[in-house]
Amino acid sequence: MSTTDESHNTLTNYVAYLDSQEPPIPRIGHLNLETSTIRPLSFLSGAPLSNLYQVICLPPSQISPAGPSIPLSQTTLLPPLPSRDVLAIGKNYPEHAAEFHSSGYDSSDHVAQPTHPVIFTKRSTSIIASGEAILPHAEFTQTLDYEGEIGVIIGKPGFRVKEEDAMDYVWGYTIINDVTARERQRDHKQFFLGKSADTFCPMGPIAVPAYALPKTLRVQTHVNGSLRQDSTTANLIFSIPYLISTLSLAQTLQPGDVIATGTPFGVGFGQSPPTFLQPGDTVEISVTGLGTLKNTVADTTARNKTLDGISSSSHQLFPVSNLGKSAGGKGLTTINSKPLYYRKTGSTSADAQSILFIHGLGDSSECWTPLIEEMELDKKYVLHLLDLEGHGLSPTSAASVVSIQSYASDVAALIEMKGLQNCKIIAYGMGCLIALSAMDEVDTKTSFSPADIEGRKIVLLDSPPQTTPLPDEMRKDLLARAETARKGGMAAVVDLLIPPERKRKGHLVRTLERISLLAMDAEGYAKGCTALANWEGKSTKVQTEPYVSLYAYPAEGIEAREELLGAGKVSWLAVGGFWRVFEDGALFGDLVNRLTGFLA
Repeated sequence: MSTTDESHNTLTNYVAYLDSQEPPIPRIGHLNLETSTIRPLSFLSGAPLSNLYQVICLPPSQISPAGPSIPLSQTTLLPPLPSRDVLAIGKNYPEHAAEFHSSGYDSSDHVAQPTHPVIFTKRSTSIIASGEAILPHAEFTQTLDYEGEIGVIIGKPGFRVKEEDAMDYVWGYTIINDVTARERQRDHKQFFLGKSADTFCPMGPIAVPAYALPKTLRVQTHVNGSLRQDSTTANLIFSIPYLISTLSLAQTLQPGDVIATGTPFGVGFGQSPPTFLQPGDTVEISVTGLGTLKNTVADTTARNKTLDGISSSSHQLFPVSNLGKSAGGKGLTTINSKPLYYRKTGSTSADAQSILFIHGLGDSSECWTPLIEEMELDKKYVLHLLDLEGHGLSPTSAASVVSIQSYASDVAALIEMKGLQNCKIIAYGMGCLIALSAMDEVDTKTSFSPADIEGRKIVLLDSPPQTTPLPDEMRKDLLARAETARKGGMAAVVDLLIPPERKRKGHLVRTLERISLLAMDAEGYAKGCTALANWEGKSTKVQTEPYVSLYAYPAEGIEAREELLGAGKVSWLAVGGFWRVFEDGALFGDLVNRLTGFLA
């Protein structure tokens, strides 16, 4: 790290926090300790920083401010480095080693001052942020104690690091409260169990690089405002370089590893008489340049929130495709327990009827814009537009199994959520199967009188074959497309379906088709292809060749299809994709005329 890099960035009080947006997103900022405000930080590219591991691995010159400061009160603090177990050192201040040796709780080496570092770990599940409550765990301990410590943050990988080189591996520092259940520490003859209970490792509030701090750091601990501990790193039995050298003798240290360097004299059992933490007690640990880590002991009835965090973070184990388009989920609506993109637009009239649009494979709700504008539907109807899972702006998790029925269940959930049981539906391609399956699901769940669904109409545009299974050739083609998308991305799919050299009427249409597919998420498209290939729905009387079908729902409307359509079908130009309707102005005009009459 160069001097130029170090002097470039003065916003070095790095704090991890959740912003106030919905859903909240982890961010990194600079915490001004005097004004209690956070200045958001980003990569030099402008992309927001989301965790401190990124900061540790970046030159300071590659970090820049990103927008105005925000009040600390409008955010939720996170621990700086919550993802790994903390490497911890016991009995590393002479006076504390002596008080621990004579306390009756020391079951380690039974000497007043150790000849080798006492090393243990604290589980990552014990890590909490400044401001979070420490659980008393009354069933686990009656000797809850505090230990104010300085945490060393490793900045680069190190194996068998020489003591004289060790400080080159230090990125910076943070504050640790090594909360301990003393009788567990004693009875189990080692430190791990008594120091790893949930919430037993408060960390923060900030992390600061070493170059922005003095070489000697002072640590002070107050309990309920009373000073209990006060010492400096100059008093360590085993220095920070010695600890790094010892820890790396046979294991590799990683960037972001935290070493809790030990606590000074003055812990609870060292008071006269011994004074352990009780519900309502507040522990404040201050370190030079690192602010104050403040946590209060919760009531014995407080709920353990650790499981919530694990359940939430477990979703991160499964890759989520197509999330970047919504900047991590902004603007998405939870439908059927999934984050999906949905928008409501059009007429604000109280008596306006609703239209629900369901797009096809490889499309998004935007594909309806030309039809909406040409027919001026937004002036007459309330419009409901949904991006199917993995399409448009809707993400999809690797753990989510997608099928025509799962799409339909999402649509049915939207219908129920928005009260659209009597709406008109316009569907295209694969969306036709989804529309019919969704209405079947809605009708199965709810009893309607004929009057309730009197205005319901469904428009099917270019529906796939509705006999199952699909024709073998079509099924093989869809599965091949899915494989192509996963192996070669959407560029390979586009070149397969719409090769650049293919010439036909309407080069603009060909370009629009390619752009539309290239914007599609590859995994979402692959899942859609697989869903359609494996569809096993009910057989209906819908024709297999390309057509426009306009008919009322339920079944009697299907029987009346010929009457509604007149000729019964429209011959399309032999090209693929939704954009085919724009290749012939007369054809599109005919479609608009038919829809206008049908929807009235």
